[in-house]
Amino acid sequence: MAEEKTEDVSVAALMRQRWGSTPAGPLPPRFDEPGWSYEEQVPHPCPDCAGPLHALRRPYESGGRIYRYVALVCPTCPRALTLADLGLKTYDQLGAAPAATGGAVTVPRPHRGKPTHTVPAPRPPRATPPTAAVTPHGGWPDDLPVPDAPERRALLWHKVTDPAWRPSATAVEAADDVRVILPEGPRFSALRTHLTEAAVPFRTARYWIESEHLGTLNDLGGPTELVAHPVRTTGTVSTPVTGPGSHAARDSFAGQWDTLEPLPPDTHDDAGYIPVTDLVPADWARLLPHPRFNPAQADAVPAVLADDTPLVVVAPTGAGKTPIGMVAALKAHASGRKAAWLVPQRSLTDELDRDLARWRDNGLVVVRLTGEFATDAELIRTADIWVATTEKFESICRTGSLRDALAEVGCLIVDEIHLLGDPGRGAVLEALLTRVRRDTAQVRIVGLSATVANADQVAVWLGARLLRTAWRPTRLTWQLPVLPTAEARSWTDRAALRTATTVAITRDVVADGGSVLVFCGSKRRVRSTALALAADRGVPTAGVDADDADTVERLCTKAGVRLHYRDWPFKREAERAFRAREADVLVATSTVAAGVNLPARAVVVADTTIGQDRMEVSMVQQMFGRAGRVGAGEREGWAFLLAEENERAHWQARLAAGYTVRSRLDDRLPDHLLAEAVQGRVTSLSDAEEWWAESFAMHQGHDSHDPVHEAAAFLLTAGLLSPAEPGAAADPGTSAWRPTALGTLTSRFMVDAELASEVGTVLKALPEPTSPDAAEDLLADVLSTRLPTLEQAPFSDRSRRALIEVLRSGALGKRDATRADGEEEPPLIAGDLARAVLLLIAHQPRLFRTHSGYVLGIPVESMTNILEEARRYLGWLGAQGPLGTVPPWVAVVASDLSQRIRWRSLGPTRGAGRLLWICERMATAPLAPHLVPRLWHAALDLGLGSPDWPGTTPPRDCALSPSAYLALLAERATGLTPAPAASGSGHVVFTRGDHLASGWLAAYNSL
Repeated sequence: MAEEKTEDVSVAALMRQRWGSTPAGPLPPRFDEPGWSYEEQVPHPCPDCAGPLHALRRPYESGGRIYRYVALVCPTCPRALTLADLGLKTYDQLGAAPAATGGAVTVPRPHRGKPTHTVPAPRPPRATPPTAAVTPHGGWPDDLPVPDAPERRALLWHKVTDPAWRPSATAVEAADDVRVILPEGPRFSALRTHLTEAAVPFRTARYWIESEHLGTLNDLGGPTELVAHPVRTTGTVSTPVTGPGSHAARDSFAGQWDTLEPLPPDTHDDAGYIPVTDLVPADWARLLPHPRFNPAQADAVPAVLADDTPLVVVAPTGAGKTPIGMVAALKAHASGRKAAWLVPQRSLTDELDRDLARWRDNGLVVVRLTGEFATDAELIRTADIWVATTEKFESICRTGSLRDALAEVGCLIVDEIHLLGDPGRGAVLEALLTRVRRDTAQVRIVGLSATVANADQVAVWLGARLLRTAWRPTRLTWQLPVLPTAEARSWTDRAALRTATTVAITRDVVADGGSVLVFCGSKRRVRSTALALAADRGVPTAGVDADDADTVERLCTKAGVRLHYRDWPFKREAERAFRAREADVLVATSTVAAGVNLPARAVVVADTTIGQDRMEVSMVQQMFGRAGRVGAGEREGWAFLLAEENERAHWQARLAAGYTVRSRLDDRLPDHLLAEAVQGRVTSLSDAEEWWAESFAMHQGHDSHDPVHEAAAFLLTAGLLSPAEPGAAADPGTSAWRPTALGTLTSRFMVDAELASEVGTVLKALPEPTSPDAAEDLLADVLSTRLPTLEQAPFSDRSRRALIEVLRSGALGKRDATRADGEEEPPLIAGDLARAVLLLIAHQPRLFRTHSGYVLGIPVESMTNILEEARRYLGWLGAQGPLGTVPPWVAVVASDLSQRIRWRSLGPTRGAGRLLWICERMATAPLAPHLVPRLWHAALDLGLGSPDWPGTTPPRDCALSPSAYLALLAERATGLTPAPAASGSGHVVFTRGDHLASGWLAAYNSL
């Protein structure tokens, strides 16, 4: 493992290296200086030839800050330009449309097109698009450099799966470079003999099923441009691929060829392993998972222990990065500081929590922090190590009461730090790391990363030493079998083809004594694929409903197939069975990819999308990394990505180029600027610009301050920030700011700032309802059509039918229960199905008092995301009661619904919110899951429907001290004048204290 170094080259030298061209004409002096590196292709044409321009960047220091020069290169002319040559001032303007006139514009919500708020005219589009586009065959991802240099070698490269195939002798004679990849096994012995006799280099691979012919020669040995001829899994030849797509095929072949280099003789399994006590104190050995460090760990641990310099450790998935993080945490603990370990998702906290069980056994206090677990604030303060999801750690950072505990963190271990570029989680992680870098220089950041192309860029941003290793315990061979283009077929046909290919691969590997991990893009696909695998093993599955979890689990278990995703009720049993090899096939979503230790001999990535979104190449690499069973005497792993022929060039290019981390902070900039303001770190536009200057976005070249100016203007307009001086104009550039009470609530509830503005505006414009039913229907309507998680919620066919029936019934209104014969059902609109879920819980809560996992035939797990997202926004609306920022009826109804959703398994009806509120307070947060049901049932047994009971003796299960219980009783509304049902501000409900309501809202005072 060696520290990374950047090659110092000039613009001209880099152009010669990359494109084989030399820029014409005189160049600016700074272009001749060393230190330039390739950045990206930019969406601006060359002014001379209209060809593509590419950006090169060089860092320089000024006034104690790091900035970056820009060179814009046209390989076609060839020419090197400055921004000024194009009449531009900033890098972001490279993607600009024609300049708009000044003034305000209405900005639509991304992906929904609904007007939300008015802000100053927006900045130009980002130069780096968040999602790379690709055109069929010859297309190329927009954020990768286009390989426009011609291939000058006489290539003849083949991947073959037909044992009868033979290369053209004439073409072989004319070629400079001939290579063949073919399967192992006796069926191909004649072909191997032929290739040996013809002196044709070849390499063999187990389970090889990918077929493709590419080169610059035809069968007669005549020269051609570089062209690839992929062969479909059906055996037919696909359309020839030229241009950039053929370069992707070439680079993909080269990577596969290198991977298949013969393994060294198998000497002994522990070569390069050393005892942990050779590197760490002896008393740490009992806290580490293995008695020896593997070669990657042995290289990294000395750097971890040498000093407190930040580190970024880059290693392939499966190389064992967790013990490296453990050593960093133990070093912080030994120096009297806390350690915080961040993981990207809840499933990884499960895994890490198990790994740290021996730490608890040895007296260390380990606290797990995720959305599923409420934790005592005092326990957080006394913990030695926190294990948290990134989102949970960020929410703690936004809680002022824990600021002192955060100051004691000496080491921040960031697992999967490459997820800085993740569309969903990247912005939160970048904002958090930017804050740590700015405010707590004494905190050491140790980032653990899978292999990424620009790890050096991440390390420089963090001021960290970069340690990189290519070592992994097994050799990984990956393939891209070609599925026929599915443009003319339905989604069902496409899924069936993917499933059939998955079944065939799995059958071959399992028949050879191996195990298989299959990744699918949705829960529905997990269940249907598992059933298909069970059927292939002789288990009758015809007519089985894929949404019937109990039946699916029973049949698949019988076949040795298990399922795994976040809400699957049998996922723990699946993990145990797969580890014990009681099952040899596990079908899962991406939750198993990112660090959950469930390796298999082979991995099949059956889908290239997650939901509607194309999968990130980093996720595919993590899935591939699960291939290879360490410790089972196996030295190889096999991975398959099933790609349709019209997307194959994209995946070949992506896998050959590797994953590049790109900033996502701009995607959610108002949220994170507000969070900094709430924490008192940003109080003016100059503060915001300094914060932005420290971000990864700025480090990557987004050097305009326009995004921050626009975000600040929006937050002031939306009432989430206000001028610090009363009466001052809401001008982000001329006054100091402070968060409003609404802004503070919005940040601490982790509510999207733009959605907060939109939802608040819609609710204020609604006429006041006249009954509880109407009020709950209105809230369900607003949330289901305004929150993307609800609006775009996926449902299986069975769930859709059941929810349509719910909407059709007169019990929920909105849909006429009587229709004339032959009259068509009104079409579903976005959010209808999520709305039905909310109305079910509002109007028929007792349906949720079930242990079967189903409500009206709908899997409860399919409703979880909808209900949890709705509960968070309802809680945020209810907490605005004291502020008067929403109509009083909204605060009362939202508070009650939020509590009823959280405790839905108790079947609470309308008006249960106040009683549930006091039960929660008596139970305390960490004990609430256990004690609230007991306190609830005890209250019902006594005939209590509200907190308004006499006496001062705490109930038997109350976890509060006597004095705390008396203080809680003082917060009750008993004996107070009822608050008005409508109009006015300061309407308080039990989210912050406990008052009563009157009029039709009195229905929410008690059961």
